[in-house]
Amino acid sequence: MSPRAYRLGRRQGAIEQTRKRVLRAARDLLAVRGGADRFSIDAVARRAGVARMTVYHQFGSRRGLLEALFDSFAVGGGLPDLLAGAFQRPDPHDTLAGVIMAFARFWEAGRMGIRRVRALGVLDPELGDALDARNQRRREVVRAVVKRLTERYGRPAPDERSQVEEMLYTLTSFETFDTLAGPKRGLEEVAPAILQLARAATGLSPQA
Repeated sequence: MSPRAYRLGRRQGAIEQTRKRVLRAARDLLAVRGGADRFSIDAVARRAGVARMTVYHQFGSRRGLLEALFDSFAVGGGLPDLLAGAFQRPDPHDTLAGVIMAFARFWEAGRMGIRRVRALGVLDPELGDALDARNQRRREVVRAVVKRLTERYGRPAPDERSQVEEMLYTLTSFETFDTLAGPKRGLEEVAPAILQLARAATGLSPQA
């Protein structure tokens, strides 16, 4: 390895460590009572012990920071791999079950932070747009599940697909998991109940 390549490797490693420290600071700030109200680039930079421009260079904006934070929740909850695994299953009923468990683990991985970011998004249009973009990804996943069910079983019927998609979109939302779990249960614990509701929404049983 050349000295230049070695220096570049060390620099890249330092950048990644700084990025992780900033994301950890953002997560910690959101976990503190009242932290969401003070959430800003400056506040995160102070908590991470870096300059505010370092945060801007890494993430570009507060929206970019929050999107990166959601990405870290997704990786921490195994969302990409779990969704990929769900869609590799030949039976779309198993795909539906896998998708619901994938979102249960995703939401659980960042539950407190996600709850507070979503509250911020109600008051902040920029953050609201970022959350809407994230939700659109989930909507596309739901559409793909319904499409597979229709191709396999001929149901939901064409005139029912839109309604079924909306119902599954609602059932896989953070709010649904968080509300059903309440303060004492983990989100994965309510996944079976949500799956039962989802199957009822499709009008198909696993034995269909």
